[in-house]
Amino acid sequence: MSTDMVVEEASGPAIFDSLPYYDNDIEQHPILKEKVEKELAREAKPPQTLHPRVPPAPQLFANHPLLEAELTRIESHQPLVPLDTTRYQLPGPSHPDNEDEWKTALSNAHAQLEHQRLRHQNLSLLQSYGANSWRIHNYLTEADAKNIEKALEDLRNLTTEVNRERKNFQTRIGNQLTSLETRWTELISSILQIEMANVALEVEIARINKAEAELAAGS
Repeated sequence: MSTDMVVEEASGPAIFDSLPYYDNDIEQHPILKEKVEKELAREAKPPQTLHPRVPPAPQLFANHPLLEAELTRIESHQPLVPLDTTRYQLPGPSHPDNEDEWKTALSNAHAQLEHQRLRHQNLSLLQSYGANSWRIHNYLTEADAKNIEKALEDLRNLTTEVNRERKNFQTRIGNQLTSLETRWTELISSILQIEMANVALEVEIARINKAEAELAAGS
């Protein structure tokens, strides 16, 4: 007995739903499961598309090319590009008699000294204010994590509630279907019994009519 339900959508194709919490014909009859698997193997694979109600995936960092490129790198599991350490080196001129190479080396030395000065300044600021900033950052991160965990827990509870309601609904409908199927079987059995009784009566009537005809012919 089929228990498939068709739900008409306001927009888009109809959705076919079943009663998995009630239908157990495949479990009761293993040969049906084998036939279903063979039939599914012959069918074409369904398109790997989401439900029409699922919104499209948001495009992250559309206005930030660097972040978008980094996200693409992570999604493709590409290794991080190593840092260029040559800019932090202080090589001397390869030709000591070349004045241009000395100027380049001197300019690089000034840049390295300025870099070290900025690092020393940043370390001093970090020692003075870094602890409190880090605590605030941790507090905000923990708050965000708690909010995400709460949203996840709410979603899980909602999913559980939906599944519970669906199971209760299907169990209730399944009981009605079982009662109707039992009643249908009883009615079919009664009809068959009546038909068999009618056939027997027709045979009996034909025999009686034949006997009367034979008696009438003999008299």
